[in-house]
Amino acid sequence: MSEHAQHQDYFRTLHAIKVPRVTRVVALLLIVACALLVAFLAFVPWIQTTSGMGRVTALNPNDRQQEINALVPGRIDEWYVQDGMHVSAGDPIVKIVDNDPNLLERLEAERTQVMAKLEAAQQARRTAEIDERRMQELYEEGLESRRNAEQAAIKVDTLEANVAEAAAELNRIEINLSRQSAQTVVAPRDGVILSVNAGDAATYVAAGQRVATFVPDNVKQAVEIFINGRDVALISPGARARLQFESWPSVQFSGWPSVAIGTFGAVVVSVDASAQSNGLFRVLLIDDPLDSTSWPSDNFVRFGSIVRGWILLERVTVGYELWRLLNNFPPDFKAAGNATN
Repeated sequence: MSEHAQHQDYFRTLHAIKVPRVTRVVALLLIVACALLVAFLAFVPWIQTTSGMGRVTALNPNDRQQEINALVPGRIDEWYVQDGMHVSAGDPIVKIVDNDPNLLERLEAERTQVMAKLEAAQQARRTAEIDERRMQELYEEGLESRRNAEQAAIKVDTLEANVAEAAAELNRIEINLSRQSAQTVVAPRDGVILSVNAGDAATYVAAGQRVATFVPDNVKQAVEIFINGRDVALISPGARARLQFESWPSVQFSGWPSVAIGTFGAVVVSVDASAQSNGLFRVLLIDDPLDSTSWPSDNFVRFGSIVRGWILLERVTVGYELWRLLNNFPPDFKAAGNATN
């Protein structure tokens, strides 16, 4: 009999103890879970992303938020709009009047005087031109001196200068009248008045001073997000992205965009060549024409709304992505921006 069998004869209670079935099942489950985890990390694909926060803007600079400025200096006489009011192209916004209530009348009178001066100068020039021709004919016939013929030509040149001076003066007055007649500031196109500068009849504004803030209607939406400098070299125009709009319900899986809910496709249009003051780089995106879901309407996503964006980069495994994040390495470069949804 072996030594082990002899020991079992002395420790019969120990020999009677069996490994519980639950323990064996748990051990088996742990082994299977570890194997599945290893397989998951090694084989399941993951799309690398770089993300950033931003806001809704417009692709065309003319469609972005604009300032409406006073065209002439003067005093605010009357407001025709208030905050949040919708206006059409040409609708009056504010009326500005000069401190001198008789300015337009005085300019009109000055214009009439200068026009008479110009007409007189033109008439004198025409008469001088006739005299010059007559003196030249007499000089050629030997009936008049050369000096008198030259004096006639000099007189024509002098009167020509007087005509040009009067025309320039009339042009200056016409410009002043045109500016003063534009005292009513109007809307440049259909849109909404975001805010107006507080002011009443005692408020004086200078030419070019902002009197209201305006946002046009029917603009092509775009999104600008800001990316850190570590990943910006991997982003190029044409790269695909996913966007999550503020207050829009969504469930986002950055590495599996195909199963995300409530996010919207986008395409990179441009990447700024230099950083902002905070060290981040601006990336401009528009709606992806190949994505089946269009962006929400203006009623839900308005100008300036907050957006979070994920730009899709290289396709890797989940294990590699975890290792990269733990080591704070940048995403892969070889196929950056070519990942598909």
